[in-house]
Amino acid sequence: MRLDYTKASPGGVKAFGSVYGYITQSGLEDVLVELMYLRISQINGCAYCLDMHTRDLSKKGVSVQKLALVQAWQEAGDLFSERERAALAWAESVTRVADTHVPDDAFKAAAAVFSEKELADLTMAIGLMNAFNRLAISFRRGPEPAQAAKG
Repeated sequence: MRLDYTKASPGGVKAFGSVYGYITQSGLEDVLVELMYLRISQINGCAYCLDMHTRDLSKKGVSVQKLALVQAWQEAGDLFSERERAALAWAESVTRVADTHVPDDAFKAAAAVFSEKELADLTMAIGLMNAFNRLAISFRRGPEPAQAAKG
């Protein structure tokens, strides 16, 4: 690891933790948010977060099949609910904002499924996970098994 950002900036990590706490209390379905976090981490290539969210979703009873198909959710038929598909599509568009500029059709599709509060909360969750990914990738925080092996 290049730098332990949790020790270097505990106040900053605590601030992110406050946003995370807000999201968990927002009323959004826990598995839906975790699936979104996993997809964002796939897009960004964050090994630490991929490991963590895969483990968390597995502990919550999400099937191996569903976990394996998160990256191909558009082709997975009814394996993902309408809300999950809408959240994953929104997460992809917002995460790739430099390329997509989050077009009106993406907003309209998400707004057809989520209330204004839910959509604002989803977008905050997306921003938070992108920030966490950038911290872990920038400072080379590896997945738990890799960290344990380095001992």
